[in-house]
Order: sequence, then structure tokens, then C-alpha cells
Amino acid sequence: MPIDIIQTHKLLDTCEKALAERYTVHKLHEAADREALIARVAPNVRAIAGGRVSAELMDKLPKLEIIANFGVGYDTIDTKAARSRNIRVTNTPNVLNDAMAEITIGLMVALARRIPQTDQFVRQGKWLAGSFPLLGELNGKTVGILGLGRIGKEIAIRCQAMKMRVVYHGRSRQSDEPYVYYSDLTDMARDSDWLVIIAPGGKSTEGIVSRQVLEALGPEGYLVNMARGSLVDEPAMLEMLQTGKLAGAALDVFDKEPQVPEGFFALDNVVLSPHQGSATHQTRNKMGALVVQNLEAHFAGEPLLSAVV
Repeated sequence: MPIDIIQTHKLLDTCEKALAERYTVHKLHEAADREALIARVAPNVRAIAGGRVSAELMDKLPKLEIIANFGVGYDTIDTKAARSRNIRVTNTPNVLNDAMAEITIGLMVALARRIPQTDQFVRQGKWLAGSFPLLGELNGKTVGILGLGRIGKEIAIRCQAMKMRVVYHGRSRQSDEPYVYYSDLTDMARDSDWLVIIAPGGKSTEGIVSRQVLEALGPEGYLVNMARGSLVDEPAMLEMLQTGKLAGAALDVFDKEPQVPEGFFALDNVVLSPHQGSATHQTRNKMGALVVQNLEAHFAGEPLLSAVV
């Protein structure tokens, strides 16, 4: 008999097709009555594909064995509850490292050279009246990376290719990395021209980029957030961007996305992106394949490819 699984949100078409070929899939996000669907299928469900999994949902699924998350970040899954219930959790690391690093550099260049604004400058015929103001460059600047994990390392390599000096802050020093380590985030921000955020979300990092850190980055500093909106004091950031206390920001994530504070829209010292760091066909297909591979490995009694819990 096919194994019953619950899909908690929309996944890539290739991933959904692969899941449907292997399992009996119950799409929670499409159910008119979610609770009725859960009650009906709960006795047979052994897996969840996707995120947004609370302890409450786990308790309603007595045979749940594994949660295969689509994405590197798994802060929408109560991993503590999963661990206490002996439920395995996987994510999809590594396959999106390059895509994330590419867009990070792209947003940095777009911000430094005001590419969205210069595009409009030409389209609106303003070039006829005179040249666009002179801007800055990345080369020769110091970039502080908050979170030197798999993606952070790829960003660091690309920043070096842009002739930037790389420093980093994290839970601990990584002795095999050549970059200068800062144990204090505020100190790193003070010594950096650019602060790139690529640390995991969750309670442990909530608000880690505080007003104090932003003030240390200062009126000539640039912020790039590729992680989660929750890591940054968003109201403080917006106020400082509006008053010139922060030079600029490139933001792929927001605290309550897709709701973005309207104050950002009028600023020409920001570049805004709709959380599309890994949003390429190539990367998303790999992520979907890894979701399926982890489920297959689990039900075959084999080691998981990317276990979190």
C-alpha cells in the first residue's frame, strides 16, 4: 500500500509530481476544511513534505515519522517538539548555495551602483538633462558576514573576487577559515562597510541586528539581509535609512512578508527583492528532488541525506 503523507504548502511542480508518483499525498494547503482533512487521514500519515509544522500538528498525527522541509531554513518547524517525539526532520542545504550567493552579490552591486534607479533614469529621459550622480564601488571595502555557514562561505568567496576584505561573526571561530573573526557583532559592524546577514532564523537570532548594531554600521554603512526579516530591528532600520543614519540596504526578506512597510517604497537608497534568493528553476528543482530523496531514504531504512533532527 502507498504511504500516506501530508503536503503543507505549495511545492514545485516537479517535486509534487515526484511525490504523487511515490506516495498518497494529502494537500493540507488546498483543503477547504483543514481540520477535517487531518482528522480523516491522521491514522495513516507517516510523513510531512514542507514546512510550517507545529507541535500541535504533530500531536494530531500519531504515526508521523519524518518531516521533509523544502528549504534550508527550518524555523517554521518546531524541531524541539519533533525531537521529543522521535520525529526526523530534514532540510535542503547545499543545492541552493550558489543561487543565494549570486543574488547576494547582485543586490550589493545593484545597491552600490543604484542600478534600479539608473534604469529608470534612462527610461524616463532624464539622461538628456545631465549625467547620473557619481556612486561607490565594492572593491576595497570590508564586508562583515553574519553567519559563515555553507551559503556564507560562498558569499565570502565571491566578495573576495570583487576585491573586498571579508570578516565574519558567528557562534564560534572557524579555525580553518582565513577570514578575521569577530566575537562581537557590534564591533564587526563598526569595522565594516557592508554587513551581510545570512544566519539562520528562529528565537536564538531574533533581533540580533539591533539598533546598536545598525548605529555601529553607521551613515556610510550598507546592510544586506538574505536570511530572515526577524533578525533585524526593522523599524529602526527604516528610520535610519530615512534619516541618513544608514547609507543603504538591500533586502530580500522582511519581518512580516509579503507585507513590506510602505516607508521603504519612497527610498532611493534601498533595493527590494521578494524573497527570491533561491528562486531559480535549477535550484528549486534540486531542492524538490532532495525533499523526495530524504523521504525515500527514510522509508527504505537508509541514512537521511540532510538530517536536521
